[in-house]
Amino acid sequence: MSVIARILLILSLCAANMIAYGESRYYGARLCNNSNDFVCHRVRHGETWERLFPDPAQQNLVMKINRMGIQLEPGMRIAIPRNLDRVSDMQFSPFPQQISPPGEKIVIVSTGESAWGAYDASGTLVRWGAASSARGYCPDIGHGCHTALGKFAVYQKEGRGCFSTKYPVGRGGAPMPYCMFFHGGFALHGSYEVPGYNASHGCVRLVVDDAKWLNQEFVDIGTPVIVRQ
Repeated sequence: MSVIARILLILSLCAANMIAYGESRYYGARLCNNSNDFVCHRVRHGETWERLFPDPAQQNLVMKINRMGIQLEPGMRIAIPRNLDRVSDMQFSPFPQQISPPGEKIVIVSTGESAWGAYDASGTLVRWGAASSARGYCPDIGHGCHTALGKFAVYQKEGRGCFSTKYPVGRGGAPMPYCMFFHGGFALHGSYEVPGYNASHGCVRLVVDDAKWLNQEFVDIGTPVIVRQ
């Protein structure tokens, strides 16, 4: 093999590894690789959630499964249930449908599953959705960033106009609609950047409609929030 051919081979392998590494962080791509229950679709130019899934319920389900609340881009891989027309979102919940009755409403966040679940006082899962927690290292602040783990309680809620006083660094103003603070500066809040993997500075990003529902229909001041891996 010539030197040029070897260089081209190495470059192609490096590019393939970079693509594989980039895809591995996406929750949906992991499902594609590890489950036979899904069809793996690579997004093509011009494809959107609406064009791929005209049925809003099916669209919402596939977005939940892929832990996404962003627009599709060419090259993305998304996992689609093989029997999409015969399943419901609760069948794909990473949380059990029933837990021991907590005696009060609770919200559970799983950073590993990139998801949240809301349970009523009887321990029944009422609703779940996609979440994006801390990415682990934040280059804009130059050190690690992590979502606090443990049991907390919501101590402050704000509406659609909630925003960060800290990020972007040096300016603040990042939208945090329907924020629900549960520990210091950590909050559950709506975001238009729920990308299918953990990407925040420490807060728990939720799809805006989910944050609105939690804020207005479920969470009260004092509602427990359990954050776990």
